[in-house]
Amino acid sequence: MLVKKFGGSSVADPERVMHVAQTITEAYNDGHDVVVVVSAQGDTTDHLIEAAHIINPNPSKREMDVLLATGEQQSMALLAMAIESLGFPVISLAGWQAGIQTNSNHSAAHIRRINTERIHNELAKKNIVIVAGFQGVNRYDDITTLGRGGSDTSAVAIAAAMHADLCQIYTDVDGIYTADPRKVRGAQKLDRITYDEMLELASLGAQVLHNRSVEMAKKYNVRLDVLSSLVDLPGTKVREAVKVEKWLIKGVTSDNDVARISVCNVPDRPGIAFKIFSILGAQKINVDIILQSIGRENTKDISFTVAREMKDRAVEVLQDNLDVMDGVYFLCDDNIAKVSIVGAGMQTNHGVAARMFEALSEENINIQMISTSEIKISVLIKKSDSERAVQAIHDAFIS
Repeated sequence: MLVKKFGGSSVADPERVMHVAQTITEAYNDGHDVVVVVSAQGDTTDHLIEAAHIINPNPSKREMDVLLATGEQQSMALLAMAIESLGFPVISLAGWQAGIQTNSNHSAAHIRRINTERIHNELAKKNIVIVAGFQGVNRYDDITTLGRGGSDTSAVAIAAAMHADLCQIYTDVDGIYTADPRKVRGAQKLDRITYDEMLELASLGAQVLHNRSVEMAKKYNVRLDVLSSLVDLPGTKVREAVKVEKWLIKGVTSDNDVARISVCNVPDRPGIAFKIFSILGAQKINVDIILQSIGRENTKDISFTVAREMKDRAVEVLQDNLDVMDGVYFLCDDNIAKVSIVGAGMQTNHGVAARMFEALSEENINIQMISTSEIKISVLIKKSDSERAVQAIHDAFIS
């Protein structure tokens, strides 16, 4: 059994839809049971959002889910029609028809379970099954969407629930690279990568796979392949155990959609950090890099990063809840980028951080904050330096 996921660029126009249909029917002819998950075509989702905001600048998340789910339904129907035209048995299913059940967090729902009975029945009839990605239904039978990258998550969830032999993610690139090949000279394609390495890359700005889909693949040991929908070339395998490769670092990536918030002049006493981050957590505001200054005159500064779109909300809720502390003030900066290196090899090799910092020093790039884990090092720098930083670091480790 194969689960194949095709992104928006893969089905962007009639020619590409027919090419995808041929890819699917070739697998069917080879004797595989085939379940396909599709995203909305091209810029369809952006156009739907724009249309909604013309009518209502602040629409409810429920109605936005109802609207945005139509993009994937359009793709699934067109792809099913293309497969029909080639003479193959096929059926398309919306998320709710495919049994994808979620919680009620509209626009960012999480899959709770998948009732696979309908998909199994259609496969038993020898049908190719096309499923609309990015969507499901909650306990009240309301349509929900899974948020950014939701179709990747749909595909992996279906593969896990169906115990598929392989989940293939088709994109407009032919695999996972050590850096964005469109921006970095010398970027090289990886034959294999671990779930943990791929999860770090996805979380740090690499846009090939969504981090929630990788988390699910790791949890349920779903075998993932990342392939090109445009050219017939070997892709990258995402697995738990991999052979030793020549690269200590598997990837260099940058994320420009971050902001740094500094809470300054807070009292230097136990419980202050807990208060700040519990306030943010209650508002579902995710925090990444955290730095606390050494106390001075019984005060300290606490700096942290959030997604740029959450910057104003984070400051607002902190101001509302910390205004009883005399002298506390806030500084914000969204003119920054987070540049990271990822690789399981860092656990057993010394001097990795020094090598990274040397590469930045030679480019006269200043480091503002640093975060590390066993397989990752991230630094905060000026946004204008991000492309030079990625290239310099890539040259230092992968050449």
